[in-house]
Amino acid sequence: MAGLQKNIAVLGAGQIGAVIAGMLAAQGHRVTLADASRARLASNAGPAIPTRVVDAADHDALRVFLAGQDIVVSACPYFLNNGIARVAVETGTHYFDLTEDVATTAYIREIAASAEVALVPQCGLAPGFICVLGADMAARFETVKTIKMRVGALPLYPTNALRYNVTWSVDGLINEYCNPCEIILDGRPVLVPPLEGVDSVMIDGVAYEAFNTSGGLGTLTETLAGKVRDMSYKTLRYPGHAEIMKLLLQGLELAGDRDTMRRILDRAAPFTRRDVVVIFVTGVGERNGRTEEDSIVLRYDGRPELGAIQLTTAAGCVAMVELFLLGKLPDRGFVRQEDASLSDFLSTRAGSRLVKEARSSETSDLVGLASKRAAA
Repeated sequence: MAGLQKNIAVLGAGQIGAVIAGMLAAQGHRVTLADASRARLASNAGPAIPTRVVDAADHDALRVFLAGQDIVVSACPYFLNNGIARVAVETGTHYFDLTEDVATTAYIREIAASAEVALVPQCGLAPGFICVLGADMAARFETVKTIKMRVGALPLYPTNALRYNVTWSVDGLINEYCNPCEIILDGRPVLVPPLEGVDSVMIDGVAYEAFNTSGGLGTLTETLAGKVRDMSYKTLRYPGHAEIMKLLLQGLELAGDRDTMRRILDRAAPFTRRDVVVIFVTGVGERNGRTEEDSIVLRYDGRPELGAIQLTTAAGCVAMVELFLLGKLPDRGFVRQEDASLSDFLSTRAGSRLVKEARSSETSDLVGLASKRAAA
């Protein structure tokens, strides 16, 4: 796209959408933040960002709104994204979203096959940034044996029975706890059950459990099938969380009553910005004639004005928008997260912020990549 200043619509004025809008506006784009709720717009939109009341489920209204936009970023619940993507194709608007939902991504890929615009789903943290990290880890070895990716968005101070606070979409959280999970086993993509495969993990002296959840790998299982022997993605939580969620979703069958499950989480795990995001990627493979292990560990701490999950998800999405505008991603059709190289990703304004704000001694590898790219 010629010129970098664009008209960009951000749909969904929740905790993530509002931060995405602010980041894009700070880069000089003409951003409009839209939501069906006037109250949510008034509460979350920054003072300098224009807002508009638009119901994303009303496709006629959405069509009118997107007609004047170069790019739309959907920060809406996953179940609205099929319609938004379809309208974006009709209006010639390039499309980005944050979905972890596998079926939604499959639909977007289908309509992208004949689209004249780019459709870039699964931006954010996991899927999103974690897929870029995973692809880079695989490229570090001549032959890859295993890649393990672990991501947790957690309260800094767990005080409730769930040892968890909601820091992003409740609908997305329930979805990833209920749907089958893709991994690579013996070189082939396979499905495994959610909330299973519980491992104990110790990172920087803190004990976590890790278990299967859906959607975190995005399209990476397809991309690396046959190139990696074993690859898995698991969510990090404080110990004991998986068993409670299994009781609720499977034992009490609330997976089939998501409205009730949503009410339980709203009451028992209230939103907090005092959160922490932990990212752990480790790979084992052959390099220079011997078996070696490599790893990346990143931690982000939330603060009252900006939660860690808000920062990492919004920055992951905005970095992909930046790369697209710089011509470093395909300009039409279906775009995967791993189409972005880690060095390019980290050289963006949003990506460099992820390097700067990481709280871990293990960021030296990322800093080196970012510095090398900036000097090139």
